[in-house]
Amino acid sequence: MKKTVISISGLLLLFVISLVCSCNNSNDDGDLYWTDPPTAADTLYQNPLFEPDLADPSFIRAAADENGVKWFYAYGTQNAWATGVNRITPIVRSKNLVKWEYVADAFTSESKPSWHNGGIWAPQIVFNPKDGLYYLYYSNSTWGDSNPGVGVAKSQYPYGPFEDMGKVLDTQSSGVRNSIDQFYIRIEKGRNKNSYLFWGSYAGIYVQEINDGDMITLIGQKKQIAGSGFEGTYIYEKDGYYYLFASSNSCCEGPNTKYFLSVSRSTSITGTYLTKSGVDIKTINDFAAAGASKFLQGDGTTWIGPGHNAEIIKDDKGRYFMLYHAVSLANPWIINENGATRRPLLMDEVLWDEDGWPYIEGGVPSSTLKPAPYFE
Repeated sequence: MKKTVISISGLLLLFVISLVCSCNNSNDDGDLYWTDPPTAADTLYQNPLFEPDLADPSFIRAAADENGVKWFYAYGTQNAWATGVNRITPIVRSKNLVKWEYVADAFTSESKPSWHNGGIWAPQIVFNPKDGLYYLYYSNSTWGDSNPGVGVAKSQYPYGPFEDMGKVLDTQSSGVRNSIDQFYIRIEKGRNKNSYLFWGSYAGIYVQEINDGDMITLIGQKKQIAGSGFEGTYIYEKDGYYYLFASSNSCCEGPNTKYFLSVSRSTSITGTYLTKSGVDIKTINDFAAAGASKFLQGDGTTWIGPGHNAEIIKDDKGRYFMLYHAVSLANPWIINENGATRRPLLMDEVLWDEDGWPYIEGGVPSSTLKPAPYFE
């Protein structure tokens, strides 16, 4: 009887201690402590990650804040999220790439770049270690614009406010029709450090060196690296190759969107970029990019039009992930039918085959629960 009483008392004491620990370890930010077992919400994810819209995403992981949290910040194309709610480059944040929350807009109606009267599209966030500032490259354009361009803004913080620095280039100054969809990359090879700006949308993709001191002055001459079948350049360096991801076909036709991602690669940052079958992508000029090596396309039932991907990131378990946008067949419009195409934020794991080519399982966006990225 005595042993039974002690056992029950011990269990009761453990229950009370567990309850107290559980209460003490909860907080408003949802951090997990060692006494809290992980749940499916922390170890799994399912598309979409953020709604209603975060088109043409770019993201960055910032330095630890005052609480030791290394936030991910993601940025999207200007769009209306609801009637009367116009987001001028929305910024969202996450601790794990899975759960996202809205933070702010990069620009207000007063601070929005005024050197061209367009929408602020396809932002790309860059941290410059030389001055410790965050630079936000963006496209400034309207549909059918005769002189769109690329600008850059800067901020001390990833969440802004951003101060516009002005125009980097436009169609008139560059001689490239539809001069939007920029991508900045800094390459370090031993003592050599060079920065490049890629740009272009369905009129050829071009590259030119850019000064990484002021982040705005172009250097030398431009070079064409892709034909007129592509837009939305992103380049990832791995194992001696530069992998160029680009989008093709219609981005924004609601349920009729046909966007898809392709991949090519080169041993030089400035090309030549070849498809899996060895075709130089400078020769691919049709809108549907029929000769491109497809990387990600819609499944035709749940998600269509995946494209204009963000950066690839390697998690702390050595797995690679890519953020991108896509269109839900069940809910393809923002606000009303035939308005703006609704493009929520998605993510999938990037795998690599034996020949070093990247791929996503099935070649389509996932729609079921998947293992989430892991970060210490």
